[in-house]
Amino acid sequence: MTAHPELGKLERLNCNVFPNAPAAARKVADDIATLIRDRAEKGKSCVLGLATGSTPVGIYAELVRLHKEEGLSFANVVTFNLDEYYPMQPNELQSYVRFMHEHLFDHIDIPAENVHIPDGTVPADQVAEYCQKYEEKIAEVGGIDIQLLGIGRTGHIGFNEPGSDETSRTRLITLDTVTRTDAASDFFGAENVPRRAITMGVGTILNAWKIYILAFGENKAQIVARTVEGEQHPGVPATYLQQHRNVEMLLDPAAATELTRTKFPWLVEHVTWTPDIIRRAVIWLAEKMGKAILKLTDADYNEEGLQNLLAVYGSAYEINLEVFRHLQGTIIGWPGGKPDSAKQPGDRPAKFDHIFPKRIICFSPHPDDDVISMGGTLIRLAAQKHDVHIAYQTSGNIAVFDEDAIRFAEFAAEFCANFKVGTEQVKELENHIDEFLKNKQPGQVDSDAVQQLKGIIRRGEARAGARCVGIPNEKLHFLDMPFYETGRVKKMPLGDADIQVIVKLLREIKPHQIYAAGDLSDPHGTHRTCLKAIIEACDVCREDDWYQDCEVWMYRGAWQEWPIYQIEMAVPLSPKEVERKRQAIFKHESQKDRALFPGADMREFWQRAEARNAGTARAYDSLGLAEYEAIEGFVRWDGVWGLDD
Repeated sequence: MTAHPELGKLERLNCNVFPNAPAAARKVADDIATLIRDRAEKGKSCVLGLATGSTPVGIYAELVRLHKEEGLSFANVVTFNLDEYYPMQPNELQSYVRFMHEHLFDHIDIPAENVHIPDGTVPADQVAEYCQKYEEKIAEVGGIDIQLLGIGRTGHIGFNEPGSDETSRTRLITLDTVTRTDAASDFFGAENVPRRAITMGVGTILNAWKIYILAFGENKAQIVARTVEGEQHPGVPATYLQQHRNVEMLLDPAAATELTRTKFPWLVEHVTWTPDIIRRAVIWLAEKMGKAILKLTDADYNEEGLQNLLAVYGSAYEINLEVFRHLQGTIIGWPGGKPDSAKQPGDRPAKFDHIFPKRIICFSPHPDDDVISMGGTLIRLAAQKHDVHIAYQTSGNIAVFDEDAIRFAEFAAEFCANFKVGTEQVKELENHIDEFLKNKQPGQVDSDAVQQLKGIIRRGEARAGARCVGIPNEKLHFLDMPFYETGRVKKMPLGDADIQVIVKLLREIKPHQIYAAGDLSDPHGTHRTCLKAIIEACDVCREDDWYQDCEVWMYRGAWQEWPIYQIEMAVPLSPKEVERKRQAIFKHESQKDRALFPGADMREFWQRAEARNAGTARAYDSLGLAEYEAIEGFVRWDGVWGLDD
């Protein structure tokens, strides 16, 4: 694509999209390393403003690598961190002091006296004075050379919440409700998140010589677009960065999806009209005009900036018909293929349709993602006599409330007492669980016994949900992938043991269809890791004979939905199937009414799923396709696309 002048007018920040998050992290780390070495050669210090959270972790990992493998010294580096929760002890799991030492400082040669992180233990009556001294220390070293930033869903930078002034300095601030909800994953519930924090001010940040602001993932796409293309506004503190002379925003493709250049590229750039872009443009035009696709006219194309597309094809009718036929072809009532006995004249042949029934595995990252995201499709597949298996990749134990664990422990003790079964041992276990949970501190890791009990709770719910959609117990596989079993929100890196768990199951079942979660906006990244494990396992099995007749489909539902132009298989659901899917989700009682980690969407999971499925059906209907109660959408994995964490 050739850049169009309109892009420069539209984007108010220097914005670069990288192939993936690691590529962006390496770029920033290389720039930091270059400045450190340049300053060292001149006998000067390099002053870095550092951020926490998942976004800068890749940068710190690369800086550690440069130190260990290429001799990058941090002896001349001085650092100032953006923020810290208040109050907060430095050794607590959620402490930014602990975070920085675990990810960076403990692995490099930076002098301890050069490290500055806001102190969450300062007495309340001394915080204002402490903040003033923090500002003075920054000024004493000549200001910040490079400032790293992430961006919150409210547009906050550091902990500068909406309403923060562009001249604000380091201070104590009350956290926004959205910010506390987003942090709930780290604190095992929003109620445990501190209500205040110490943060550098917007004015402090703007004084830095160079600013890098990074955003990764689809959950950041909306605020990225507002920050880059919107006007400066105190309600979105990140927009103040538009004033800065030397700021760069670095994104992965997912975080860039709401930018006009990505969402509507034909409005700002000269595009090559591929089938994918044509579908996006025509669906956009139909939605904007409020028309079915087949009703769009030449005038509609010309008046809305699609003259070039019309010139290439010559007729709105031909374009409309091509897109309509594609969408029509995605609606599939037999997701596993039809047997010969059910085929009718005019049915379009499908890939691997000659294999019936099929062996099918639905991989579910948590014990409820299967029914939330593709419960209706599972009902169809089971009813159509396919050999359907569900593989629960993780235990999901950290998402169980303590009160539920106590309730189940009490039930087990009373059950055993009534039936005279192992009473003494069970009572001892109940006492341990009750005592531990009643004295548990916010953020404390559960004991092994509590973790096991919570895992058993989720297993029971998974069995009940699967039975509700027609999958019997013997077709369920609880994989308990090792990366997840830390008892904490922070997980271990994906390892070979995790991959081999998936490979073993694949080679045992030899599936013709694999369904995997492509829903990557869950609040603590489990979906992303689980998908990466499946992709790598498929790569291991790629040369197996059975794999040649296998296809991989990705579903969504709990956190986001596929846009219409991307959907390659749309499985329509009847009102009865929607009700049955809802009942299957209800079987996950520990997640009902209030989830421990709700993420950005505060609705219950069944409400999210129904709203998204109904919305997809309405979108198809509005474009002129058949009207259905609900639709579950899927995208085929092409065997090339992968994930880099």
